[in-house]
Amino acid sequence: MERVRDLASKKAAVIFTKSSCCMCHSIKTLFYELGASPAVHELDKDPQGRDMEQALFGAFGSTQAVPAVFIGGRYVGSAKDIISFHTSDLMDKVMRMSSERGVVIITKSSCCLCYAVQILFRDLRVQPTVHEIDTDPDCREIEKALLRIGCSTAVPAVFVGGKLVGSTNEVMSLHLSGSLVPLIKPYQSLLY
Repeated sequence: MERVRDLASKKAAVIFTKSSCCMCHSIKTLFYELGASPAVHELDKDPQGRDMEQALFGAFGSTQAVPAVFIGGRYVGSAKDIISFHTSDLMDKVMRMSSERGVVIITKSSCCLCYAVQILFRDLRVQPTVHEIDTDPDCREIEKALLRIGCSTAVPAVFVGGKLVGSTNEVMSLHLSGSLVPLIKPYQSLLY
């Protein structure tokens, strides 16, 4: 179980799968369609995979070992849990918010990193749609939803073209590598 916990803590979203598992494939596809980039560990291709599969089986009250999804190092569920969460009204709300305009930032008014990310986009001649969720009655659940879809921290959560880019770390990494400007180019204003 120690290796499972170690691998699960290496990235914001981690999925343990088997290459022959159709539900595993469905969960990976769901994450990719949501714009997340989870780390995927295929147990049948890992020398310690059999031991990890045995550790996962039943460890979290699940009746199956894979797929096992971890967000922020915490187990969040199996295929059934993820699919039922994805179809919830709350997830629909998050996805609607994230696709309203080309660049959407989900923030909290008290978050200085949220403010910094907004300023970065404005300096890059992009006028993002900003949703301050601390005024939303579903604030806590929205934060949980953002963590479940792969944000390393709940806010800021940046979406470009309806796809999750990530939080501050991911946005700054893209900017420093020169990959952010080409990504947001369609949303830049000439008159800004």
